[in-house]
Amino acid sequence: MSSRLELESVETWARAELDRKNAAREQALRWSRELVRTCANSIRAVHRHETSVATELLAEARSLNERICGELAEYGDLYWAGYVQDAQKELAEAYCTFALVNGQPLPNPSDLGLAPAPFLNGLAEAVGELRRYVLDLLRRGDHNGCEPLLEAMDDIYSLLVTLDYPDALTGGLRRSTDSTRGILEKTRGDLTLALRQEALVEALRKAERSVGGG
Repeated sequence: MSSRLELESVETWARAELDRKNAAREQALRWSRELVRTCANSIRAVHRHETSVATELLAEARSLNERICGELAEYGDLYWAGYVQDAQKELAEAYCTFALVNGQPLPNPSDLGLAPAPFLNGLAEAVGELRRYVLDLLRRGDHNGCEPLLEAMDDIYSLLVTLDYPDALTGGLRRSTDSTRGILEKTRGDLTLALRQEALVEALRKAERSVGGG
């Protein structure tokens, strides 16, 4: 006896739709992982002062994000599942780190195709990369280069702390902001100590010259 429900057509339709959606998901996952790696390599290049390499990697990362957005254009549930936003946060972090270290304006989130949550969380994480950069400058004795970066870190925190919205909208920005505050204060303390030590060394040198000249 044949079924009157005609489930064969339902099965054919469901399998076709789910196969197509699953293929898009798998492709987006691969590109998201590649995007995270590319952004990490770009940040590494920034710390190594390999500006041209960092620039090329940023362009590659931006292209990957555009491909992800295009692949998932029909699937809003997949796009907002979380893994895309995590990768986009890394994209924002990489672009912001590059801009801040090189004294350039921050990137336009809309130009990068980013929503507020991944961009703001990426901006917050860039503060950690700025701390790392500042510590490298301190080790080289370049105290003057630290002040603009510390000011940028302070400005970023001052912005983030005003964005008091539910975590469902901001992707846990409160936690990122709290972390930013801790990083900022530690960096301020490190720079203050280094400047005091520099002043003390200079004072000792002047005293030695004075005694030697006497």
